[in-house]
Amino acid sequence: MYRDSYWARFAVSVFFLCLLSSPASVAQECGQASEIDPATRAAIDNAAGLYIQYAAHGDVQSLRQAAIPVLAAEFGGVQQTVTHDKGVMGDQVTIRRDYFLDASKAGGRMEHAEFFCGVYGSNGHTPSSASFAIPNLEPGQYALVLTNVSGGKVPYMVTVVLQKLQNQWKLAGYYPKPSEVSGHDATWYVRQARTFERAGERLNAWFYYVMGWDIYAPVDFMSSLQLDKLSNEIQEARPPEVPTGDPVPLVAANGRTYNLTQMFAVPDDHGQLSLVVKYQAADVSNSMQALQDNMTVIKAVAAKYPEVRKAFSGIVARATTAGGQDYGTLLVMKDIS
Repeated sequence: MYRDSYWARFAVSVFFLCLLSSPASVAQECGQASEIDPATRAAIDNAAGLYIQYAAHGDVQSLRQAAIPVLAAEFGGVQQTVTHDKGVMGDQVTIRRDYFLDASKAGGRMEHAEFFCGVYGSNGHTPSSASFAIPNLEPGQYALVLTNVSGGKVPYMVTVVLQKLQNQWKLAGYYPKPSEVSGHDATWYVRQARTFERAGERLNAWFYYVMGWDIYAPVDFMSSLQLDKLSNEIQEARPPEVPTGDPVPLVAANGRTYNLTQMFAVPDDHGQLSLVVKYQAADVSNSMQALQDNMTVIKAVAAKYPEVRKAFSGIVARATTAGGQDYGTLLVMKDIS
């Protein structure tokens, strides 16, 4: 859901890389840990642990050999993430939760596969239930394993998706993310967001809510009572100043209007967060002009939203063209006049 934040960009979004087709109508089944037979559960946990070990040690070749064919053929995203996390993520794996997703009875590729795990009440999710909505899923048996990984520079939460092929549990999806950002966990960010919201600082609240969500949510195709409650709280807190689809105009001191396309938080190198602001630019080949525009945008953001001085260590402006080229500038808060 909240895929516009920095941390989510490091979650690998390669999951069952299939083409669209007509939906299948066969219902899918889901079993939680206690409902999986011990031998199957052991095989699932062992495979997930092994693949995380490969990733932790940067063994991209072994990880790719363990992947299902469609993922192995498009392995760039996983490789980039493993390379980025090497030396940061540890290799001590603790299994948090297992799910067995059985779509073997489907008659063909499913455009929208849904799995409902656990007991549901009259209002939907209960504390022990979870559901998964996976697009474009091939028939088969799958497992989803939620883990905590320690022993590195920061703790990680890694979600591994497996598919059973030729009696082996092969890698079908790999979703790692730090459990802490700038030294704080999801609970801390949500608590800070609520504090900002009570103070009327909705922009600060939004970015801290989103950071908390990115840390807390294992994958973006999972739903649970806790995730739904947090999602609803975040949706109610979204301020109109944050771009969603259409650009948001920002009038600067020089009289020019800059169209903002994205705003999100990123961790900096000093244990704090910076605010990133992207805006439309016709051209960034003239670096001096791009720098001048970036400085103007940074000062305009700080002037229009003075609350961000409390929540962020600096502001990054990125002039971005329609073709994807961009030019970025960071200015720390103490230097923004």
